[in-house]
Amino acid sequence: MNVHILSATPLFQGIKDREIESVLKCLSAEEKSFQKDAYIYRAGDITGRLGVVMEGSVNIIKDDVWGNRKIIENISQGQIFAETYACLKGEALMVDVQASEPAKVLFMDVNRILTTCPSACDFHTRLIRSLMYVLARKNLMLTRKMDIITPKSLRERVLVYLSQEAAKQGSHRVTVPFNRQQMADYLSVDRSALSGELSRMKRCGLIDYEKNQFTIHCRE
Repeated sequence: MNVHILSATPLFQGIKDREIESVLKCLSAEEKSFQKDAYIYRAGDITGRLGVVMEGSVNIIKDDVWGNRKIIENISQGQIFAETYACLKGEALMVDVQASEPAKVLFMDVNRILTTCPSACDFHTRLIRSLMYVLARKNLMLTRKMDIITPKSLRERVLVYLSQEAAKQGSHRVTVPFNRQQMADYLSVDRSALSGELSRMKRCGLIDYEKNQFTIHCRE
């Protein structure tokens, strides 16, 4: 297990590598491997464990009864998922969690974070504070997602999404974590419509792209 990855995550902020190993024992941590497209959690599952992506990435997916798919979020290495459901004891997941590529995930018992252990582990206060930070960041992510899917125009959705990525990556040349179908699912639009709109935006000089790499040209 690569503890260096964990030390860079918000949940373990301020905890040294050698200390993390002791914390993981306290949290009943368990690492599992998943093949591409394997389901880690399914809608309806109940869990008390959050997951940290150690290798690869996973998608948080919402399917409706007609089979329409929406990608809510892509979780990459070092990021956390299922923490909200793990904190809400007995709450069934409303989403699927699926490996978007071969992945390794470290699972931890949230109840052991929120409850002081018999050995009076002094990391609990820091872990609880860090978990609150993670939940706050996830709430901000959902707010940004609402900003993306609120515009009625497909072009505006694309521009808002790419603008957010440019701000996050600190460059007008960005790499998105999706193929075209996944990007369409994330934007809640039809794939063919997205491909057509991207082509028109390229001809208009708004963007350039090659596969999942986009360059945003500022408007005059």
